[in-house]
Order: sequence, then structure tokens, then C-alpha cells
Amino acid sequence: MDLQTRKLSFIQEFLRIEDEAIIKSLEKMLIKEKAAIYEKNLKPMSVEHYNADIDQSLEDSENDRGLDIQDLKAEIKKWR
Repeated sequence: MDLQTRKLSFIQEFLRIEDEAIIKSLEKMLIKEKAAIYEKNLKPMSVEHYNADIDQSLEDSENDRGLDIQDLKAEIKKWR
């Protein structure tokens, strides 16, 4: 059975579930597994990249290329 067929089969089975506890358990497992995969693929930042980011941030600050807190809050409200 290929991956797409397995996904469809899983979705069909999932849609038949009537027990909220099972759905909650599956949601927790999905979140946990996605986080584990994400963490597994994380790579440490090099010192050079870290320092370059700091330099860029300092330059942005010196040249007034940033958001004040009120603008940032307004921008975050748009995300919802």
C-alpha cells in the first residue's frame, strides 16, 4: 500500500471515530511526533552566522530599521 492510499485509509478511519478521548490522544501524538521531527532536523547556528545576525541587528537599529512596540503589537494582531 503506497503512502497516499495509507493516508486516505487513515483519514477514513479517523472520520469514523466517535470517542473524543481517542481524537485528543491522536492530536497529542501528532504534535509530539511533528515536534520530534522538527527538532531532529535542527542544525546549530555557526558562530559566524550568529555574529553576522548580531551585526545586522545593530546596523538595523542604528539606521532606525525596526518596529516600535506599538507597531509590533498592531502587526501581531493582524496575524490572527
